[in-house]
Amino acid sequence: MGYVPVKGGTQAIDASIKRLTYERLKGQEILEIKTILSTMGSMVDQVMSESSLYSPELAALAIKQGEGSMEEAVFLMRAHRSTLPRHYYSETVEVETMLVERRISASFKDIPGGQLLGATYDYTHRLLDFGMMEENAEVNRKWLQDYRDSLSVIQSGQEVVYFPKVVDYLREEGLFETFEPDNAQPTDVTKQSLQFPTTRSARLQVMTRGQTGAVTSFGYASLRGYGEVHPTVGEVRVGKVPIYTAHPNKTDLDPEDQFYIGEIRITEVESFVPVTVKNTNNEDALEFEIGYGVCYGQNETKAIAMSILDQCLEHPNTEFPTHDEEFVLLHIDSVESTGFISHLKLPHYVTFQSKLDSIRQVKKEGTAVES
Repeated sequence: MGYVPVKGGTQAIDASIKRLTYERLKGQEILEIKTILSTMGSMVDQVMSESSLYSPELAALAIKQGEGSMEEAVFLMRAHRSTLPRHYYSETVEVETMLVERRISASFKDIPGGQLLGATYDYTHRLLDFGMMEENAEVNRKWLQDYRDSLSVIQSGQEVVYFPKVVDYLREEGLFETFEPDNAQPTDVTKQSLQFPTTRSARLQVMTRGQTGAVTSFGYASLRGYGEVHPTVGEVRVGKVPIYTAHPNKTDLDPEDQFYIGEIRITEVESFVPVTVKNTNNEDALEFEIGYGVCYGQNETKAIAMSILDQCLEHPNTEFPTHDEEFVLLHIDSVESTGFISHLKLPHYVTFQSKLDSIRQVKKEGTAVES
């Protein structure tokens, strides 16, 4: 009796998987990896960020395999990531050396170096472009050529220019406190389970790989009164930063001996959060603290929300859920949350029958008392 349902279940599962393949192939169209890379950059960035694996090609493959499902794509990437060997840790990324593509500030109009709008949907009309339903490759090529021709008249500089941080400009005026760099070894949340209370390095890692929608929702909740943080965005940066590793056989820390292994594209946000502190005369005074957010690719909403939650969790407060690190950090992970919700689809025959039996017994006893 036990063999039959197992055999039958296996056959049903095989049939389900074949049906899944059929649903993907029945349109007889093949979505190329390069097409996803070229046209779905935001989705690729989001999958890389939530899976903690910087590989646009593998993210595109995961999107294709998952048929556009973000949770499935992130699950696939996390599973693949767990099979990869960990050879080295990179050196601390110097974000001041970012090759900036986009840089804006909501706090100051005239920031040192100027604002660089870059590529963004922020200034577009959110109207459907029905012309895209009949896109023509030849028309696109001509548009690209015209655009490149318009840029060819611009002469590039001979030196690489790095944009200064807005907060550094304010620190020079004494408006922000200056801190010594924290060179403590960061917690690696991929190597050890979260322990509460946790460290800021662990919190930032969990939020960086957190589900974009969840991080955004919790940040939004803080703004709506379920938290005490409502910042002004000091600076949003999108660009590429170089990654270096130390020489594996040398113990000295000479930067000249480090190896350049590539670059990653990131979004970095520094939010200015007003806080009230006591001054030397024991009077309330207004100061600013910085909330920090960073994630792979261009995902500005998530990075801003992360900067809000960073400040919330730096100031625990049991009156607000967004200031509770267990509540926030344990509920924003894509794989954890979707996995736990999905487990409800698995057989619960025994537990549900047990609950049914309890209800039947109560009803039976109630009927006996009435009679």
